[in-house]
Amino acid sequence: MRILIIGATGFIGRALATELRRRGHQVVAASRQPASQAETLQVDFAQVPPASWWLPRLAGIDAVVNAVGILREQRDQRFDALHTHAPVELFLACVAARVGIVIQVSALGADEHAQSRYHLSKRAADEVLRTLALRGAIVQPSLVYDLGGESAGLFNKLASLPVLALPRRGQVQVQPVHLSDVVDGIAALLEAPPPSIQTIAFAGPQPLSLREYLARLRKVLGWGRALVLPFPQALFVAMASVAGRVPGSFLDRETAGMLLRGNTAPAGPLQRLLGHPARPVEAFLDKEQALAARTCAALAIFLPLLRLGLALLWLWTAAVSLGLYPVQESYALLARVGLVGALATVALYSAALIDLALGVATLAAPARWRRWVWAAQLALIAGYTVLISLFLPEYWLHPYGPISKNIPIIAAIALLWALEPPSRRR
Repeated sequence: MRILIIGATGFIGRALATELRRRGHQVVAASRQPASQAETLQVDFAQVPPASWWLPRLAGIDAVVNAVGILREQRDQRFDALHTHAPVELFLACVAARVGIVIQVSALGADEHAQSRYHLSKRAADEVLRTLALRGAIVQPSLVYDLGGESAGLFNKLASLPVLALPRRGQVQVQPVHLSDVVDGIAALLEAPPPSIQTIAFAGPQPLSLREYLARLRKVLGWGRALVLPFPQALFVAMASVAGRVPGSFLDRETAGMLLRGNTAPAGPLQRLLGHPARPVEAFLDKEQALAARTCAALAIFLPLLRLGLALLWLWTAAVSLGLYPVQESYALLARVGLVGALATVALYSAALIDLALGVATLAAPARWRRWVWAAQLALIAGYTVLISLFLPEYWLHPYGPISKNIPIIAAIALLWALEPPSRRR
C-alpha cells in the first residue's frame, strides 16, 4: 500500500514508518520538518491545513495514519489545533478523496472521563472520526515505552533512584506497552482494517501499580530494591505546577493529573491484533539496551548533582579565601611560595575572585561556553597542584588529603568536559 503518515518524524510515527517500509509498503512521510526520504510532505498541523489543501495530496494514497501529538503546549503548538482542528480537516479530506483506511493515534484516557486538555482535545477529534464513513481505527495507547521516548526516559530515571517518594504510595495503576507492539498493532490494522472506525486500546499485558512498574523496570536496569516513601499528593501537584514553568519539562499540573488518574485497559484487543500477548516490562530491553538505559539514566540524575557539587566547591573556596580562613595564615602560606607584600594580596584576592567566577560559571554558563569552563578548572587545579607539590610537598602526606583529593576532582571535571555535546559549526 501507499501510506501517508502524519507526524512521521515523531516517536511513534518514525518507528511505524520504518516497520511499514520493512514490510514492503510505500510510505509518504509528512511532518513539519520532513526527513530526507524518497517521498516526503511538509505540513504544519499548527496552521490547520483545510480539507481543500489535503485533497490533491491524498491522490493515490491507500491509507492515512495520524500520529501527531504533543504532551505539553508550546508557543506555536496548541492542543486544539494539533489534536482537534487539523486532524478533523484531514479526516474530512480522506472521506472526499475516498482514502481506504484511516488510523488515528489517540491516547488511553481520551474518553468520557477525560479532564486534561491533552485528553479532551484528542477525544474531540476521535468523536468526529467515529461519525465518518471510513474504515480504520482509533488507537489508544497506554504509556508507550522505548529508548528515546520522553516517558521512558522519565521512568528510567525514577527507577534508578535509590529512594523513591511517590504520591498515593505508588498505588496508581498503569499498563505500559512497548513501542514495537504499538507499531505492530497499527501495521496489523492497516493490513486488515475493520469495516468501520473502531476504538482499540493498546495496553500492556497487565495493570501494574506505579510502584510495581518501577520495581520491575529497576530490575531490568540492573538495580537492587529501592526504598519507597509516601509523598503528599497536594505537594506532588504543587511541585508539578512549578516544574511546568521550566522549558522542556515533561511534568506539569496536567500531566501530574493524568498520572494520578491511572492508565489501564483490557489487554485482549491488542493481543488479538498481534496474535500473542504484548511484551511484559521484563522484556522491554535486552541486556545491551538495559546497560545503555541504565547509564543514560544515571548520568541524567547524577551529572547535575556533580555540577552543583563542583559549583559549591568553587564558591566555598572563594568564601574561605575572602576571609573565612584567617587572612594572616593565608599570607603565611603564600610567603612559603615566595609571594609577600602587595604581590601576596593580589594573589590571594585574585585567586578568590577566580574561584568565585568559576563557581558562578559552573552553574550559569551557556552550553556553548561550558567546555571552556571545565578546561579552565582543569588548568587551575593542575596549576595549584604543581605549585603546592613544589613548595609545600608535605601536604601530600596530610591525613585529610587536601591535595590528593584533587585527583578525583580532576577526573570528575574531565568527565563533565567529555560529556559536553560538540559545538555546532556552521
